[in-house]
Amino acid sequence: MEFPVASAHRGLIPWLGLLLAVFPSSLPIWIPPTTAQIAVVSTIVAEGQDVILRIRSSPPGVLGYWWYRGTEMKYSDIIGYFALSFGAYIRGPANSGRETIKADGSLTISKVTQSDQGFYMVQALLPNSQTPTGSGWFAVYQPVSVPTLLASNTTVTENEDAVVMTCYTDARSTYWLFNGMSLSFSERMKLSQDHRTLTIDPVRREDAGNYQCKVYNPISTTESAPVELHVKY
Repeated sequence: MEFPVASAHRGLIPWLGLLLAVFPSSLPIWIPPTTAQIAVVSTIVAEGQDVILRIRSSPPGVLGYWWYRGTEMKYSDIIGYFALSFGAYIRGPANSGRETIKADGSLTISKVTQSDQGFYMVQALLPNSQTPTGSGWFAVYQPVSVPTLLASNTTVTENEDAVVMTCYTDARSTYWLFNGMSLSFSERMKLSQDHRTLTIDPVRREDAGNYQCKVYNPISTTESAPVELHVKY
């Protein structure tokens, strides 16, 4: 069932159907306010997976749940309404066909994309016409790609040469490994501001070994192939 057919709603909640029929779709929908709040669990998800925005503290006696895209309760932002007493799910103008509201008030969006991420609002309808609201968000990430590590020179002379290693990646977070362990930085080592370039000047014999850069985001992590540094002395 879809909005904006008001007659479809009058059998569920009479004043709700009248409200949808009278108010222009460009205006915000006004529903009697309340001081009660609903807690929505925010989350992160990989692109292409399903996401569920769950309600953590819904009040008792709920008649139904509204979900909105964004932070304004406008008609055009309605994803849908679920009427508990009838088990009816009514889709709104902001429903792409991938959104579903469950009886527990949770909102499921299937196969999320970057354009889906952001804030969402939920509003519960109670028998006393109170409408506690809550908001939450989710962020969508793509798995990070394997970075490429290149060195200015892989065979250097102790106390004479410097080496510059650059990690090529589009990930926002980068850290460095030495012989498979987290690199312990010395005063001779410097990182660029974005942590993607490591400079060792001058190189010493204890710097010889395998270097890698490791990149990550909230849903994935991966590391480069090792680059072996040889130090002559």
